[in-house]
Amino acid sequence: MTDKQTLTVFYDGSCPLCSREIALYQRQRGAETICWLNVADQTLTEGLPEGISRDQLMQRFHVQGANGKVQTGGDAFLQLWASLPNFRLLAWLFSLPLMRWLVNQIYDALLPIRPRLQAWFSQSKQP
Repeated sequence: MTDKQTLTVFYDGSCPLCSREIALYQRQRGAETICWLNVADQTLTEGLPEGISRDQLMQRFHVQGANGKVQTGGDAFLQLWASLPNFRLLAWLFSLPLMRWLVNQIYDALLPIRPRLQAWFSQSKQP
């Protein structure tokens, strides 16, 4: 991570749904200040947060701030959105206490159906 980078995003590049969403964020203004690490890449050995396994990083969305603090799930998305100018209003709105709780509940509710969503996104990419 360089001095300009404010956030590290750990994502599952083997997940078609995750890859599409990350690609959307990577095209945004401000994305150049973020370090994007595909934890599905087994050759990746540097930059992984201490005390968190690769499996854990692949099971839930994680980000790490410049201060070293790691956020997961809905809170991780809020931190990512706050780092991207086009998503800052969304981050502010969903950072309000009730909305933040809702974002985390929705994220946790979607985790069990993630494999089905991945399969659906994989099929939708094929001609």
